[in-house]
Amino acid sequence: MDTQPATVQRSHAVCIPSPYQSHMGAMLKLAKLLYAKGFSISFVNTEYNHRRLLKSRGNQALDGLRGFQFLTITDGLPPTDADSSQDLLATSDAIRKNMSAPFSDLISNLYRTSSSSDFPPVTCIFSDGFMSFATSDAAQEFDIPIISLWTVPACAFMGFKQYRTLREKGLAPLKDTSYLTNGYLDMVIDWIPGMKDIKLWDLPTFLRSTDPDDIVFNFTMDATERANTASAMIFHTLDALESELLNALSSMYPRVYAIGPLSLLLNKLVKEESPLKSIDCNMWRENSECLRWLDSKEPNSVLYVNFGSIAILTREELIEFAMGLANSKHPLLWIIRPDLLSGDSAVLPLEFIEETKGRSMLVGWCPQEAVLNHFSVGGFLTHCGWNSIIESVSAGVPMICWPSFGDQRTNCTYACSKWDIGLELSGAVKREEVESLVRQLMDGDKGKQTKKRIAEWKKLAEEATEPNGSSSINFDKLLNELLT
Repeated sequence: MDTQPATVQRSHAVCIPSPYQSHMGAMLKLAKLLYAKGFSISFVNTEYNHRRLLKSRGNQALDGLRGFQFLTITDGLPPTDADSSQDLLATSDAIRKNMSAPFSDLISNLYRTSSSSDFPPVTCIFSDGFMSFATSDAAQEFDIPIISLWTVPACAFMGFKQYRTLREKGLAPLKDTSYLTNGYLDMVIDWIPGMKDIKLWDLPTFLRSTDPDDIVFNFTMDATERANTASAMIFHTLDALESELLNALSSMYPRVYAIGPLSLLLNKLVKEESPLKSIDCNMWRENSECLRWLDSKEPNSVLYVNFGSIAILTREELIEFAMGLANSKHPLLWIIRPDLLSGDSAVLPLEFIEETKGRSMLVGWCPQEAVLNHFSVGGFLTHCGWNSIIESVSAGVPMICWPSFGDQRTNCTYACSKWDIGLELSGAVKREEVESLVRQLMDGDKGKQTKKRIAEWKKLAEEATEPNGSSSINFDKLLNELLT
């Protein structure tokens, strides 16, 4: 066990992520940081995800450590043996309607079984920002402070925060589907604090629904409105990257902390030999053979392709990506999840297989941070999930950005237009544009400029996570305020 300060020796944090891969990963990193600071940890997954983790990582994977345990609650959804991410609509509805009572029961049970050693009475709840529907009743009942972890960047949170105003002004949800293509989304939204020159198009995409009762639009609107019920808010970002937005949010909420990148903080706070390093939460079995394959490639020569844990491709998109990647002539490591195509298996064109023979590797899942930090990886084709972007910043790897849904649209705008660390693939996927962007990123002048810029952001991320850096100071300040 890493050394633990006596001041927090008896603190017990319950950590509960949203039941999605990237949210779980970020919360687990935060839980490890808290454990390294002396907290006992109860990490709460849904029963469905707990089973998937055991299936992918082995029966002992969630045994935990002394003072670090994994617990479960039901999500109330019909049982399934599928090895795939649950439906976003169903899960959002379940968080809102089904999970509050099971979580309250869990907290009550923790109080009944608490001891003075490994798991004292619960001190605080670290809740994913989108899980307040499940956690706030228990926090109120047992008088426990909630600290919300937002695994989206400040820019995306601020976008979600506008949903109520957009609805009141009659701007969203959309009147009909023609508004998606008639130029309406090019409307500049000029009232958002800390966000300049932002169009309706740039805001998280759930506003593009034409249904005023849309489950996910209303879920994200209500979740961000409930942010003020938390004692403090953590954003998985760094001050330098989003200073204007963080300043704006700090004027709206009493305690806002930029603490990130969490992986860099963890690497500096937790020793390599720590048993914490063995705890992980990947719900697909990682293929580490890809790291040995990368060892055989030239520095900065490989394009890494991963569309995250939820995004779904059409067959046409898969084929266009495949042929564009093949025609670029670059080595590539492509992550193709078992559920990447909705209701179908991802069968690649024979021409792709023949063209990329000897210079491509296709796997179902991989240790992404190890891949991004590998010397042979020179670019990342991403869906713009925030976890992927901040890991790419931490590794200094420039991106081709193809946002899928939700906050990914906002993340893409900031990555490509504000921070200059990515090239955007916009509109329908065409093989010619895929090929062109890969060549630009890996070989062109625009790629060199993007690589230079992300190297600068990487340096700032490393500085932020040094002992006297902004993220380290913010983390210590949060703990000091929490414990006094």
